[in-house]
Amino acid sequence: MSNQFFQNIQLSGGDSDDDLNWNGGTVLERAKPKLKKPPMYKVIMLNDDYTPMDFVVEVLCNFFRLDPESATRVMLKVHTEGSAVCGVYTRDIAETKAAQVNQFSQDNEHPLWCEIEPDDEGEGEDN
Repeated sequence: MSNQFFQNIQLSGGDSDDDLNWNGGTVLERAKPKLKKPPMYKVIMLNDDYTPMDFVVEVLCNFFRLDPESATRVMLKVHTEGSAVCGVYTRDIAETKAAQVNQFSQDNEHPLWCEIEPDDEGEGEDN
């Protein structure tokens, strides 16, 4: 092999995890992608006239990890205003939590229902 071959290998640098690479004597800087926060979704609990309040508090504590006092406040908001936000998550997590609550309610023969909707408050942020 010629000396030219070895010089090219040394100059090109090969694959490296460094931020800078040498390529034929020119410094190349790796582009760092600009990351954007994923869109967030609210899990909204809807009021009904049949589900016991203690069951709603249990759901809020178990599925949304609220302490009993916070869960009671959310439950009362659902009861008096017709709905309340239980939490804000990425889409997959929000869909999963709503589905879990809906299934748990159905399994326990209660009509309690959650749905999701986009969280408009998080829009417009650049990071």
